[in-house]
Amino acid sequence: MIDLEIKGFIPNTMLDWEGMLASTLFLPRCNFRCPFCQNPDLVLHPERLETVPLESVKFYIAEREGWVEGVCITGGEPCLHTDLPRLCAELKSLGVGVKLDTNSSVPEMLARLIEEGLVDYVSVDVKAPLEPAAYRLATGTDRADLLELVERGIGIVRDSGVAHEFRTTVVPMMHGPAEVAKMAEYLSGEERYVLQYFSPGDTIDPRYSSLRPFTEEDMEGMLAEARRFIPGTVVRGAPAGLDQ
Repeated sequence: MIDLEIKGFIPNTMLDWEGMLASTLFLPRCNFRCPFCQNPDLVLHPERLETVPLESVKFYIAEREGWVEGVCITGGEPCLHTDLPRLCAELKSLGVGVKLDTNSSVPEMLARLIEEGLVDYVSVDVKAPLEPAAYRLATGTDRADLLELVERGIGIVRDSGVAHEFRTTVVPMMHGPAEVAKMAEYLSGEERYVLQYFSPGDTIDPRYSSLRPFTEEDMEGMLAEARRFIPGTVVRGAPAGLDQ
């Protein structure tokens, strides 16, 4: 039996894995406390959320063989779970691809998943410029070796040969053109970098719940900065009703 709990299941999505019809699983707990995180219960109080039986997920996927193409595993931080490799292996045995969303701070698990061929796509969240103060603010974490771990994880993904993307949720008062340029420069040489709109809602720090998102003009300015280093940078996820 796999020793982890699934705390959310989206049966069908074409948003979480571009070009794929996928299902998405949410795993609980995270080693970050990003103030703008919109999964506060998943991170802080997973016991409040219903557990989805893995067998139900497997049955759903098996019944739709040839229809559901992949499964996205997100969180929280999935790499905290020691049984994550077994979960990936069980999903792949159903004939689907596996995509992992990660903050790259658990490099040993990332390396194992890649070495054992258990993930087909990795999406890495880069929270801020790779500087101590900036990462401490963005992650709500003051662990002394945090940046070292994150950078190791990023390096593992970049050197892996596995399809991947790096992405940043750009948050008002935390990010701007200068910050985006620093992150893009650090990732220079990558084919793909994604700037995601921040969308207000239920957040770990309530002060972020009512922040006004960046405008399209704001995002275009940051996109231009990122494309100086990564021409393939794209913008994703404009909130509904955003004033242009």
